[in-house]
This record gives sequence, structure tokens and C-alpha cells, in this order.
Amino acid sequence: MSKNESLGPSAPLTILQYPIGTFRCPEVVNDDLIQNWIDAIAVLPAQVEQEIHGWADHQLDTPYRPHGWTVRQVVHHLADSHHHSYIRFKWALTEENPLIKAYDEKEWAALVDARTAPVSLALQHLKAVHARLVYLLSGLSSEQLARTFTHPETGTVHRLDENIGRYAWHGSHHLAHILNLKARMGWS
Repeated sequence: MSKNESLGPSAPLTILQYPIGTFRCPEVVNDDLIQNWIDAIAVLPAQVEQEIHGWADHQLDTPYRPHGWTVRQVVHHLADSHHHSYIRFKWALTEENPLIKAYDEKEWAALVDARTAPVSLALQHLKAVHARLVYLLSGLSSEQLARTFTHPETGTVHRLDENIGRYAWHGSHHLAHILNLKARMGWS
């Protein structure tokens, strides 16, 4: 089965849900890889904006998979999630292995702003957050990149260098949702 066939109307839910797979941090995280991740974070807002440019409300309100979020919710989720990420980086840089605050992303996506607000608001927010995040990440030393935070729900300790990769993946993951829906629906 080809990749395109796997994304057809009867595509398995896991492929629709995780079109680029789940995040797996490489065993070796070097400066080049970190820079590639930062570059991916830097261009994400423009990529999302380009892909949904000119879409009508019915397109933005189409779920990317059965029982999934709409494109509008995905764009608002990216802004919310990456805002949280920015704050988590700042906490880890200013506190010793802080226990971060988790949030219920499904409940946030169900709120009126994520369901109905213009995507332009989320795109403006995403652009601003990414500009600040990229500026911050580009100036971190190797010692700062090794700092950590702990996730309260899993107890997992996250290193900042690996977290850059996690959010580069996260952006690409949701961009792939949009691209795959666009291809399946034949939208330009």
C-alpha cells in the first residue's frame, strides 16, 4: 500500500492521527540537529498560514480525521500548546527542574475561542510565540540546553534540548494533519 493510498477515505485511524509517527528523540542530540529543530519551529507559522490561506469556514471547520479536531481547532491548539512550551522553557531556565503545569488540551480545544474564533488570531499568536521562542532557543548555551523540567502527569523529566525536538515534531505533526486533509479533499 502506498503512502497516498494509506491516507484515503478508509485510512486507518492511527495513520490519520499520527501521519508522521510519534516523537522519538535520537540518542545523540547535537548542535546541527538542535539548529534543524529550531529552524522547523521558526517556519511553522508561515507554513500553516500558507496551507490554509483563503480557506472558507466550512473547510476550517472540517475535522482532519473522524472524531478529530477541526482545522480551526488544530490551529488554535498549536498556538495554545506552543505558548505553554515557551513558558515551560522559561521555567526550566529560571528554576531547578520545575514541576510544570499541565493543561487539558481537549478541553481547551472545546472552548468557544478554539471552536469559532478566526484562525487569524491563532496565527498571530503563533507567529509571536514562535518569534520569541526561536530567539530564546537560539541563544541557549549547552548547559542551559541540559536543564530539565518534570511533567506532573507522567513524572517524566524533560531536557530542554530534547524538548526543542518534541515541539518541532509537534508542529510538523499538526501541519501533516492539515496537509493530509487538504490532499484527501482535493483542496488547493
